[in-house]
Amino acid sequence: MKPEDFEELLANCADEPIRFPGAIQPHGVLLTLSEPGLQIVQVSANVADLFNQQPEALLGQPLHALIGTEPAEAVLQMLLHNTFIDAPALHITLHGSEFEGLLHRHQGVLVLEFEPLIKHFQPTALNGRTSNLSKMLQRLQSAKTLQALYEISVTEIQAMTGYDRVLIYRFEEEGHGQVIAEASAPAMELFNGLFFPASDIPEQARELYRSNWLRIIPNADYEPVPLVPKLRPDTGQPLDLTFATLRSVSPIHCQYMKNMGVLSSMSISLMKGDKLWGLISCGNRQPLYIPHQLRTVCQSIGQVLSLQISAMEALDISRQREEKVEALTLLNQAMIASAQNVFEGLTECPQVLMDLVQASGVAIIDDKQLHCYGNCPEPVQIRALHKWLQETGQSVFASHNLSSVYPPAAHYQHVASGVLAMSLPKPVDNGVLWFRPEVSESINWSGDPRKSLDLENLDAGMRLRPRTSFEIWKVKMAGISSRWSHGERFAAHDLRRSALENDLARQVQREQQAVRARDELVAVVSHDLRNPMTVISMLCGMMQKAFSSDGSHSSRRISSAIDTMQQAAARMNVLLEDLLDTSKIEAGRYTVKPVPLDVSQIFEEACSLLAPLALEKSIDLSFHAEPGLQINADPERLFQVLSNLIGNAIKFTPRQGNVGVSAMGNDQEIVFSVRDSGEGIAPDQLPHVFDRYWTQTENNPSGTGLGLYITQGIVKAHGGRIEAESELGRGSEFRFTVPRVTLAPGT
Repeated sequence: MKPEDFEELLANCADEPIRFPGAIQPHGVLLTLSEPGLQIVQVSANVADLFNQQPEALLGQPLHALIGTEPAEAVLQMLLHNTFIDAPALHITLHGSEFEGLLHRHQGVLVLEFEPLIKHFQPTALNGRTSNLSKMLQRLQSAKTLQALYEISVTEIQAMTGYDRVLIYRFEEEGHGQVIAEASAPAMELFNGLFFPASDIPEQARELYRSNWLRIIPNADYEPVPLVPKLRPDTGQPLDLTFATLRSVSPIHCQYMKNMGVLSSMSISLMKGDKLWGLISCGNRQPLYIPHQLRTVCQSIGQVLSLQISAMEALDISRQREEKVEALTLLNQAMIASAQNVFEGLTECPQVLMDLVQASGVAIIDDKQLHCYGNCPEPVQIRALHKWLQETGQSVFASHNLSSVYPPAAHYQHVASGVLAMSLPKPVDNGVLWFRPEVSESINWSGDPRKSLDLENLDAGMRLRPRTSFEIWKVKMAGISSRWSHGERFAAHDLRRSALENDLARQVQREQQAVRARDELVAVVSHDLRNPMTVISMLCGMMQKAFSSDGSHSSRRISSAIDTMQQAAARMNVLLEDLLDTSKIEAGRYTVKPVPLDVSQIFEEACSLLAPLALEKSIDLSFHAEPGLQINADPERLFQVLSNLIGNAIKFTPRQGNVGVSAMGNDQEIVFSVRDSGEGIAPDQLPHVFDRYWTQTENNPSGTGLGLYITQGIVKAHGGRIEAESELGRGSEFRFTVPRVTLAPGT
């Protein structure tokens, strides 16, 4: 057979419709019922043998026609419960036999199953005592280690159920599984410690284990019982038996059981969150039926065991992390103490770094620098590996079989079969790579994992059959290191987090130093330039007296030039003051000295200064303040705010417009408003008016873009707030608040 033909058979096996077998196991009867009338829609063909009724004659009939009025009424009462588990048990006697009814609803149809009722099932005695749930749970809780927990579980379940073999099977990351605990009768072949290939439990079978906590096969040597009719009449599709206890299983699996020497099995799922962690697998050489009541107990044990395993694994991981705290503290201190960067700090303690994760070598990459300690691959190999790790996009990467995911590692697996790596999101190459060498070991497989399925010749062609050999098959593993534990992986994450925090702290410190240096530079420049600009202004004044604008042509030219120099010097002084204020605001060092002020007096001063500017453009400038308003404010700085806002309003209001200034009080603050009838500010620009260097470009050739930014800083320094509203063609309004003077009672 060609390899591609064998792969196609494997795919067909994986796609086997195990949820929709169209048949059940023969030890019970299955019905589907319509609601609300409970008419029989489908029925298993063995209803003729077990209930002495012909299946075709039952279709469309009410349920009571089969089981009687009282039991049918009991089913109706079960439907009233939120979950059928809460309903009383349903017991009936038909054709001389007692049955127990199990009900569930799935995909819009009621499924009712009847199984034999065994009232006096006696579990096997172990060491002269009979197991019971209460004692078993106490013994589970007494386990101090995970392995002890596994051993107690298999021993107790075997005693409770009487199976010849009970084992715990744990799934590994790679997909295969290992038997980690076993309790077996003396004549049974032992599987404890053996590995089983992933193909023994295909993915769709694992999905069923995730959906159902328990699956039972009382007798693998059975003939499936078909459903009548084969398809659902309402949908024309096969009935989904995912949650049916009687669901017929794959014939390949039944043959697999026989090859293992068992005819009866029960599997209990072990979950970790929503993931399938493993199975409790029970097997018996002879057919064995476990009644529903005992299966429910076993299912509860599986659920409790799942929680116990998760809790103990979490405690074990926590213990592993605690063991790393001291080393992580030393490494963190080294990173903090480093004068340059965090990776330089790590190079100061390589042995601590290797001991942190039990590595035999470590490489530290910091841009062009590569530091290697212990047993490491060649530098060019490390650089190539690091480049590949960056391409994976994983901030922390771990593998104990590196060559399986990165083939070039096969050239140096004697020093780096395992790698654990972490890196930071920086623009330069960086990272820490820990290495472990190849560990020569043999893994015992239950049969050749490369031959988990055989081929069987049939007249109709070839089909897969389960393997027949479970003899121990040893494989010497190459290119594999010891696994990185959860604690070691967490240590890599913790170290990365510390490195990231230290690196960010260094960046913030550098930025703060840059801000301080800039502030100092602005202050020095402002101070050093202010004196020369004052001298220039004074000299311009003196020269202005010597040259008259009414004199000769050359005298008028010199006078005009002096005017220009004076204006430039004045603007330079304003710019220097703005830069100094901006620097203080950004550094959080802008201070004001509030004193009680009368608002009407401030308005008078503002009017006397700014009215000439408004008069020049025939702008109606008005001031209105509620009488008696008192505020706490720095007079010089508050006047600077009003001057800037009113000056801007006059500047951007066309001739014969109007500018209104008002002040209104409430219980805690005074609200100032400066409104104009100018052209307004575009909606996309309005959110940015208080940003640094924002300026209205039209009609403002000399604007620095710092006025409103400084205005906002002054208002905030007073404990107030400022906002702007504007509409194109309708003008703008700037409002700001200042705390009012709080008068003492009786004043």
